[in-house]
Amino acid sequence: MRYVYQTVVGSTGGPNSDGYSTPVPIDTLVNPTSVGVGVNILSGSATYTVEHTFDDIYGGSFTPSTANWLPHVYLAGLTASSDGNYAFPVRAIRLHVSSGTGTVRMAVGQSGLI
Repeated sequence: MRYVYQTVVGSTGGPNSDGYSTPVPIDTLVNPTSVGVGVNILSGSATYTVEHTFDDIYGGSFTPSTANWLPHVYLAGLTASSDGNYAFPVRAIRLHVSSGTGTVRMAVGQSGLI
């Protein structure tokens, strides 16, 4: 996959006005998975967390609002730009801006698909 960028504007600026980005699907058939994630605060201030799910995003009953999302071990509750990675095959990654009015952008790239 090429790099995917998701932007959330403030804690009410997600695609559903809830502070969440659209989930970015990860190709779990690529071995090794090797996913890089970078988050930049483009303007203002905000608190954000990168989250992932192991739920089947291609299943007929998947909805982002009811999926089991878990916080990234290091990219949780941050207020400054940062980066991290996933070395195990999660199904999808999303950005959650929990407070603030800043503009936050997440970049996701998977090795072997860039």
